[in-house]
Amino acid sequence: MALDEADSRIFIGCRLPARLLALDTASGKSVASLGTVGTTDDLFYDAARHRIYVLGGDGYVVTYSQSDANTYSEISRIATGPGGRTGLFIPELSQLLVATPRNDSEDAAVQVYQVQ
Repeated sequence: MALDEADSRIFIGCRLPARLLALDTASGKSVASLGTVGTTDDLFYDAARHRIYVLGGDGYVVTYSQSDANTYSEISRIATGPGGRTGLFIPELSQLLVATPRNDSEDAAVQVYQVQ
C-alpha cells in the first residue's frame, strides 16, 4: 500500500486479480481500479511527480500517472526479471531500487532505476 496524503488516496496492489486500487481515505470508496503486474508486492507513491510505481513478481515495474485525485493511467511497463517484486523508492535521489532473486541463469541483483 501507499498513501497520497494531499489527495486523501490510498493505493493498494491486489494479486488476484492483478489490480491497482485507489481508495478515498475519508469514505473508503474505490475511485479507480486498473490492471497491473501480477504478484504485486511493493508499490510506491511519488508525490513530487504524481506517479505510482508497482513492482510485481511477473517481472515488471508498472508506472501510473495521476492526472487528478480520481484519474490514473499506465505510462510505462519496464521489464525487471522474474521475481522482482521487492524494492525501495528513494524520493530524495529520484531512484527506484528493485531486488531480483537468483534464478537458474542469473545471480540475485539490485537494479537501480532513475525516475524522471
